[in-house]
Amino acid sequence: MNAGSGKEDVKTREATIRQVLSDAKREHRLWPVRNAEQLSVAAREAVALARERSGIVVAAGGDGTINSVVQAVLGSGRPFGVLPQGTFNYFSRTHGIPLDTAEATAALLDGVVRPVQVGLVNGRAFLVNASVGLYPRLLENREAHKRQFGRTRLVALFSALMTVLRPPRQMALTLEEGGEKRVVTTPTLVVDNNALQLEQVGLPEAHAVKRGELAAVTVQARGVFEMLVLLGYAALGKLAKAEKVLSFPFETLTVKPLRRRRIKVATDGEIVWLAPPLVFTVAPDPLLLVLPAPKEAPASSAAPALAVTA
Repeated sequence: MNAGSGKEDVKTREATIRQVLSDAKREHRLWPVRNAEQLSVAAREAVALARERSGIVVAAGGDGTINSVVQAVLGSGRPFGVLPQGTFNYFSRTHGIPLDTAEATAALLDGVVRPVQVGLVNGRAFLVNASVGLYPRLLENREAHKRQFGRTRLVALFSALMTVLRPPRQMALTLEEGGEKRVVTTPTLVVDNNALQLEQVGLPEAHAVKRGELAAVTVQARGVFEMLVLLGYAALGKLAKAEKVLSFPFETLTVKPLRRRRIKVATDGEIVWLAPPLVFTVAPDPLLLVLPAPKEAPASSAAPALAVTA
């Protein structure tokens, strides 16, 4: 939640979170944040407090905000909750977390804790996907357009189309998996940890993610027309039928770009520079996610205190 935007819906959501927790007499502390640096500091403070008070840490925001907080939560031993407030909310939708702020906050009060798979790239966590090439550029353009036109799915789709309409830059990547190497020339590589996202574009690797693996997706498109064709397949949920798509499941994948000392990587919408080789793998420790309690059964795990990073 961008607390510095001054928009009324942000103020309303913050008030809703406080009201639900106060009505339930649940001890909590809320950190409204205004920039990425402040978010990292707040997340560390929230984890420290949750450890001290045997509480849980909650991120209120989109997939990018959630990712930033997860960097501090993963490995801490504390449960993690989500109040989805993003554009696509892939992570929250995958795990059945309500998109309504009041409902999602109420669901934390008697939620159950379940382990959830996390991906890593050079030790940095990602919940939905991590990518290099075209996708990080798309995210940068999307953020610029959202600041100008608003945070809606229509703006996000418009921004994606504008990015694709420019000739894609090609990268030479060496992919090493299971002792085998392959060299690909591609405008983008996406490593996915979200079955819902893979299912929506029609890739069978969704089943691999569900059984504890990650999925790599590259394309061999060399021009605007070929990229638009691939977007069409993805929009129809038939990307697996496209000839210029390479996708495969894996447990550990090493990626070496040609003649690059650093490479831009997007993790759940957050962009960082990493030094190659890039090593993608499943985190040894799962994320302890707080999920809505099943309606047909009483809650088995409830948290007495909440540390909410918004």
